[in-house]
Amino acid sequence: MTATRILPGLAEGPVLAMDQGLSFWGGVDPATARVIDAHHPAHGADLAGAVVLMPTSRGSCSGSGVMLDLMLNGRAPAALIFSEPEDILTLGALIGAEMFGRALPVLRVSAADFARLAAQPRLRIGDDAITGEGLRIPIVDPPEHALALTEDDRAMLAGRDGAAAALAMRIICAMARQQGAAALTDISRGHIDGCILAHPANLIFAEKMADLGAQVRVPTTINAISVDREHWQAQGVDPDFGARASRLADAYVRMGCRPSFTCAPYLLTDRPQAGEDIAWAESNAVVYANSVLGARTPKHPDYLDLCMAVTGRAPLAGVYLDDSRRPELVLEVEPPADPDDSFWPLLGHVAGSAAPAAIPLIRGVGGLNPSPDDLKALCAAFGTTSAAPMLHVEGVTPEATRPPLPQATRRRITTAELAAAWDELNQQFLHHENIPEPEAEPRSRATTGTPVDLVAIGSPHISPVESRKLAALLDNRPVAIPLIVTAGRAVIAELDRDGTLARLKESGVQVIPDLCWCSITEPVFPPQATAVMTNSGKYAHYGPGLSGRPLRFGSMADCVAAALTGHPPGRPHWLG
Repeated sequence: MTATRILPGLAEGPVLAMDQGLSFWGGVDPATARVIDAHHPAHGADLAGAVVLMPTSRGSCSGSGVMLDLMLNGRAPAALIFSEPEDILTLGALIGAEMFGRALPVLRVSAADFARLAAQPRLRIGDDAITGEGLRIPIVDPPEHALALTEDDRAMLAGRDGAAAALAMRIICAMARQQGAAALTDISRGHIDGCILAHPANLIFAEKMADLGAQVRVPTTINAISVDREHWQAQGVDPDFGARASRLADAYVRMGCRPSFTCAPYLLTDRPQAGEDIAWAESNAVVYANSVLGARTPKHPDYLDLCMAVTGRAPLAGVYLDDSRRPELVLEVEPPADPDDSFWPLLGHVAGSAAPAAIPLIRGVGGLNPSPDDLKALCAAFGTTSAAPMLHVEGVTPEATRPPLPQATRRRITTAELAAAWDELNQQFLHHENIPEPEAEPRSRATTGTPVDLVAIGSPHISPVESRKLAALLDNRPVAIPLIVTAGRAVIAELDRDGTLARLKESGVQVIPDLCWCSITEPVFPPQATAVMTNSGKYAHYGPGLSGRPLRFGSMADCVAAALTGHPPGRPHWLG
């Protein structure tokens, strides 16, 4: 019956308790502090001034940026209380304290005390206790443990390499201590996630670090940004927004980062090798790097990614360690007969929900011979519903032979659960007040009769193989509604060389670099669009909150059918 103080502070407010994690990015509006994740039970709740309880966060690494922005704009929760380890929101609160002098208490309690606190209408966090109606839980500091630093680490802390490196090392050491790391480890490369102008905090942080003289010391790529960097002026983007989004990208380039502007850095030719310690943020990239490539990176929060790239060091904790990569849960999947490519994001969505903070071993689907793009879709959807940094697929991924932990539990995933996930991802679409219910039997392959007026492909960024598949499915036929593809510059260059880009454009497909669907805004996102079709489990999850439109989810073939007719097929036959 004690609470562990992760970050200090005093607070009081009404209790907002959640029994499942929430991704602040894509799940919380940073301007209003309201929950916008249409699939979360707390949808519509106001976080501002509340004592927020959840087991741990989930989803995007960018939640740390939303947390910082809420602190800077005065809409932050009064306090955060978790029952499990949590890094993303904690890092955002740590940056707020370290760089901007804003205190927000973060605490961790047992599951039993979490339930007691969740039942309270209001809580007060004092110097020595959490108090409520007839309840008092003492607050203790975490146990002291030694963090072994090298001579080089200590020199950076002392300012040898400048103010930015010293600040970065302080933040890394603080996170290492709260993670229980005994030492730091060298990293060979980084990937920066906090480069989307989703809120002012990202620009404030990046420019402050650049002005302090920050320079990366390992090769570091940059995630998708908020504008097509070379063409935004011609696309009608608001000049102020476009200029600030460009400044954000420029700040990271000025700090030595490579202007890759892709949320799928694993598609670049120079990608991490098995066993390589890297420091990536961006949830889909982290899950893919660990699971498919066998590289090693925790799901690092935004801002910590830059700190690690600047110092070349990371806390030696989590999946950098062998034992932390072992499965904690075994998921026995009932494989459907002859599934299409929508199976893999559906499975990722369900597996993440079944393993909200645990690394799962997925059994039963190896015989389906997933392609790298199938695994990309699986990892991306898994990263939206789970906080875990990786998964294993028996017979497919390189570390799936690691034995499960002795305490690992087991559960089945049935076709009925996958069908329920399909219904969940399509719920906002099928029940949108301006769209009629489908006339066809929901389990048929007949068109639903419900229109879409935009098709979104490329979340994560499309690969060359997916692009060629899309061109083959279109077969030079013109689209009837906008079909927009987001892709990395390197992939677009390859498609230009082999003629695929020309084929897509002949069908009326718009291929946009630098942006991804999780960063695209109007007017590049067509303002007139009222309902969107996607093959991305990630965007189907985040899209309703980010775009304000209902999302329809299906296979790539379904997306092409919708693009050609404006009407998507119904639920796939393999769901029963």
